[in-house]
Amino acid sequence: MDIETIYENQKALITGGLGFIGSNLARKLLDLGAEVTIYDNADPESGANLFNLEGIRHRVKVIEADIQDEARLTEAVQGQKYLFNLAGEMSHIGSMQDPFKDLNVNAVGQLKLLEVCRMTNPGINIVFAGTRQVYGRPTYLPVDEKHLLTPLDNNGVSKRAGEMYHIVYNRVHDMATCVLRMTNTYGPRMRIRDARLTFIGWWFHRLLRGRPIQIFGDGSQIRDFNHVDDVVDALLRCASNALAHGKIYNLGAEPISLLHLAQLLIDVHGSGRYEVVPFPEGRKRIDIGDYYGDYSLIKKEVGWQPHVSLRHGLKTMLEYYYQHKEHYL
Repeated sequence: MDIETIYENQKALITGGLGFIGSNLARKLLDLGAEVTIYDNADPESGANLFNLEGIRHRVKVIEADIQDEARLTEAVQGQKYLFNLAGEMSHIGSMQDPFKDLNVNAVGQLKLLEVCRMTNPGINIVFAGTRQVYGRPTYLPVDEKHLLTPLDNNGVSKRAGEMYHIVYNRVHDMATCVLRMTNTYGPRMRIRDARLTFIGWWFHRLLRGRPIQIFGDGSQIRDFNHVDDVVDALLRCASNALAHGKIYNLGAEPISLLHLAQLLIDVHGSGRYEVVPFPEGRKRIDIGDYYGDYSLIKKEVGWQPHVSLRHGLKTMLEYYYQHKEHYL
């Protein structure tokens, strides 16, 4: 499978394409010669940012609509070869504060999208952006796809429903669907305005503002991190490989403690400091503890593995925000 040629002159739809991962994916697809349509409700609280399309806005079609708008979905889906389904609510705290919004987007909205695809374009190739949050607090490490699913917050529950709808539509309707359970993704164009969507984005915010990075707990928690370029590569590989149909794959990388991550980020930045603080009220109950994923299955079946080193990825991310921070802070 040659990623460099397979998307040339192909039509690709990205739901959530104004967001962090979607906008980076759009750029890569354009580089590969694809015809790109972006579907997004343009909600900044969910990560949408028109500046993410800076330099490519004239090369993509943008449909600004909600994922539950069946008429607009039908318009968007028709004629598409690939659907990269990145639309969704991602905030863990937000899902506890407004559980019905989370449910309507991540479950009802996903079901509506799949029904529209089934009725108007059943041959479309779909990759759904899932999350490691469905595992909850791991009972063993690294976490493989056979691990028990015990999500700790409403977002994990709704994302589990969304991914299973995709698998059911493969099994029952023979649609080409695949799920990627993503871990911590980082890189340029990430929302860093607050801690709503990601803690590492908030770390960048505080570092760029000259404030100390805040580590909740004692800093010994283990996580893994994938640069957005590696995540885009996984999306492209799975969408174009028949072996991935009906499969759920973990992404992942080498684990690192949050304390060591903070030290690495400060070292790459050349200045800064961190402080260890107690968990805020409400966060401790939904914290997953230690996590890193076993990505051997996707490596074996699709040929994906991470390539961007954490140090290099953090460096290029810092460079991006220093150049464009007025659009993100």
